[in-house]
Amino acid sequence: MIHLPKDETKAMVAVHGWSGILLGLLLYAVVLTGTAAVFAEEIGIWSAGHVTSQSAFERPMADTIRALGDRTPAQYHEAVDLFEVGDHDLGAFFHRHEMDKGELISRGIFYVVGKDGRVIHTQTGTNEDVFGPRNDSALSSFLVDTHVRLHVPNPWGLLLTGIVGLSMLVAAVSGLLIHRHLFKDIFTLRRKANPVLVNRDRHSVAGTWSLPFAFILAFTGSFFSFFGTIGVPIVAMAAFGGDVVALTEAVYGTPGKPDPRPAAIGNFDHIMSDAIARAGAIPTFVAVENFGRADAKVTTYHPPKSGGLAPISLLYDGATAQFNQVKPLIGPAPSAGGTLAAIMSPLHFGNFAGLVSKAIWFGLGFAMCYVTYTGIRLWLVRREEGARSLGWLDRSLVIVGLGLPVALLASTVAFLVTMPMGSATYWTPASFLIASAVIILAGFLWRSSAAFARVLQAAMAAIMLILLPLRLLTGGPGWASAMAAGQPVIVALDLAFLLTGGWLLWSIVRTSQSRPSAEHGLLQAAE
Repeated sequence: MIHLPKDETKAMVAVHGWSGILLGLLLYAVVLTGTAAVFAEEIGIWSAGHVTSQSAFERPMADTIRALGDRTPAQYHEAVDLFEVGDHDLGAFFHRHEMDKGELISRGIFYVVGKDGRVIHTQTGTNEDVFGPRNDSALSSFLVDTHVRLHVPNPWGLLLTGIVGLSMLVAAVSGLLIHRHLFKDIFTLRRKANPVLVNRDRHSVAGTWSLPFAFILAFTGSFFSFFGTIGVPIVAMAAFGGDVVALTEAVYGTPGKPDPRPAAIGNFDHIMSDAIARAGAIPTFVAVENFGRADAKVTTYHPPKSGGLAPISLLYDGATAQFNQVKPLIGPAPSAGGTLAAIMSPLHFGNFAGLVSKAIWFGLGFAMCYVTYTGIRLWLVRREEGARSLGWLDRSLVIVGLGLPVALLASTVAFLVTMPMGSATYWTPASFLIASAVIILAGFLWRSSAAFARVLQAAMAAIMLILLPLRLLTGGPGWASAMAAGQPVIVALDLAFLLTGGWLLWSIVRTSQSRPSAEHGLLQAAE
């Protein structure tokens, strides 16, 4: 039970409403794309038709790493990043760190090694070039980038999503305070009341159940947005005289006495097998410091163990391939701050317990989208007398609420069509912008927002239903070959799109038959 005086409750209601209205549509966009980004890895496998299930880190790589080191100029031996690209090929980025216009960047040579150990791609560039979207990962990269910074140039995109995260925190706190009967509200659904009360109950129930998730999402999202854009520069200026490189080495580097003597890199096959056995999981990333020197260090990064939240990092001596210690994410020794920083990513993306936690995070993210949409809708209903002056907000809500998923689905169609042509990195975001422009223009020209909502719902259903045949027509693997290759996620996503598209189509037909004059189709479909 939460009791506030009447005036304070009224103030909290105002804060809750305006915090949602001022940034509600942006919040909806960030949460919706984040909900999709929870399954970015699985969407990447599904959309690109990846069927290899053996990790690059499980294959022999010792001779390959030594050969790459021999062919790479010594100026790029300062650090090496190893990670998987494409259909479990090995990516190796030999690079050095430098400052460019006040920003710390990595510059070097990037290699892609195929499953047979041969180099199939070589590229000279910076970390922006190496870690940017590739043709076969354009869709998953697009989803993540849209969620992280809304495709606004750095640092403004991160600052914008950070502000949205703070507004979400304000809405969550004020929403908690205005619940006079918190535990009662969790279970209160007056199905036979008037429509306004029914909608308010459903908004309240969905919002109350997802309050803990809202706190976690808002806090961790704001941390990621402000850490690099504000936190790092301030700390670097205060403690390191503005030297970001020195700050990075102090926080993330491996302390020890420098030993620049030449030394061959140790056996990477031994390091990988030992790391997988110790962590109980395949590495997601491997970092090498001082490649080819006696003081070389190798750090392997792994997902959390079963039942844990914090990712695991293991440190090895690069020259001898011997295990040294479990390495904290931040600093030379374990600390509460380091542990807190380490669990930020698993808590934000929900990947700490595999598909189970991802599914829970997806459901909670969908609930947050529903809460945001219905919150704005209820705010508009309470001000029906000013409906004419707020008509732009009503149309904007439909355009963003339904138009955004339609535009995302349009970019998915564009990816499936253009990926075999090698032009997906251009057409995936371009198709999203084109679809968004068409939806925005049509949304403000359509005769009513309710009618346009039904059109968007129909478009969403149609696109979802054609994704499976389109994926197969563009060369994607069938269900039998996907299952035989150990990639059931391809079948699972196909079924998810078919079932969701079919449910949307059935909902449209049911609504048109039972309530042909109904308004605000999205809210009724969600009900």
